[in-house]
Amino acid sequence: MQRSLATILAAALLLASIAAAQAPSPAPVKKEATGVQKPQEQPAQPATPKKPAQPRSKKAKAEVGVASWYGGSFNGRATASGQQFDMNQLTAAHPTLPLGTLIKVTNLRNGKFVVLRVNDRGPYVENRIVDVSYYAARHLEFSDRGIARVKIETVGFETLAANKLTVTTE
Repeated sequence: MQRSLATILAAALLLASIAAAQAPSPAPVKKEATGVQKPQEQPAQPATPKKPAQPRSKKAKAEVGVASWYGGSFNGRATASGQQFDMNQLTAAHPTLPLGTLIKVTNLRNGKFVVLRVNDRGPYVENRIVDVSYYAARHLEFSDRGIARVKIETVGFETLAANKLTVTTE
């Protein structure tokens, strides 16, 4: 009985010391000339709002490499996002960026750029960083050449939730 009482007291002391260590320390006390002690005011900490979860890294780096375009035999087929591919839309295929990512693709030869939505995976040809739709290649002025040296920058994300389109930017 004495042993169990001692064990209970030791456990209670341990819990009390842990609770005391975790309790916030009182505000520092400031003595005034009148001898009355008042707690020193501490500045309020601003609340940091939570940002909505987004499928992206903090700061996306630009990629530079070769782009190609696709259309023709792929037109009308299902993409990795489940959407039907339309070669006359501003879309792109990228191997790793999350589907729905908005990317700015700049043709380094002439400086022209377009913003595309990643809705597919690819390219599956070595040494290429992105496949763009035929329509995008026309705007970038490389549809006749087939390939172009480009820079890709992430500019935002597009999500479809409950039939509402939401676009977020960095």
